[in-house]
Amino acid sequence: MPEKKKFLLRIDGSVHAALEKWAADELRSINAQIEFLLTQAVKNAGRSKSTNPKEPPADQPLKPEEN
Repeated sequence: MPEKKKFLLRIDGSVHAALEKWAADELRSINAQIEFLLTQAVKNAGRSKSTNPKEPPADQPLKPEEN
């Protein structure tokens, strides 16, 4: 497993509180919750190296095939 990068993140207190509750609801640490959400955002935006380039991001509709 590649080594994880460390960096400082400054966020609004209300966002932190919301993330803290959300993480607790899903039995994750706040750090794991933030990493999960960022990973999902990267995949949905089609910017992940592991994303299949033939599949559109989850938030984009499929394009009809041209004949």
